[in-house]
Amino acid sequence: MRIGLCGTMSVGKTTLVKALGEMPQFKDYKVTTERSKYLSSLGIPLNHKTTIEGQTIFLAERVTELLQEKIITDRTIIDVMAFTECAQCTSVIDADNFKYYAKRFVGGYDYIFYISPDGLDIEDNGIRETNPKYRLQIDKSIKKLLKKYRPIWFTLKGTTEERIEQILEVIKPYV
Repeated sequence: MRIGLCGTMSVGKTTLVKALGEMPQFKDYKVTTERSKYLSSLGIPLNHKTTIEGQTIFLAERVTELLQEKIITDRTIIDVMAFTECAQCTSVIDADNFKYYAKRFVGGYDYIFYISPDGLDIEDNGIRETNPKYRLQIDKSIKKLLKKYRPIWFTLKGTTEERIEQILEVIKPYV
């Protein structure tokens, strides 16, 4: 099963993926988390300063994850598409072409779980964008792209433990 968590920055995706990875039901799963710090150290611009080249690297990583039979990841191709769409350094034409290409891989996930930023503060980790307007812009883009390219997805709410329960309820027949 390929499970992707999506949502704007600082909503607890990485925390949730790590918690799932420690559970016996997922002992055989590869657990991946975003590599923004590493990619930033290579000089790849992130967040609103990202470029089409940078987003291509992020897309390649997400597509590579989908080659795994059992994976839980804290970013999806939908996220990559949203960050591309909202990038200040990417033309609308490039972003549209990028999304057109990237959409072919969205069906590779068995399940996509969306996490809303509602009621959650932005945590500054030194890498992620902390501008609340930009965060909202990314969130709106993610929801729009989910509706357009992934009509079936699930929203998670609550604490990490409550989110785990919600995931297990959805995938129960397969675990």
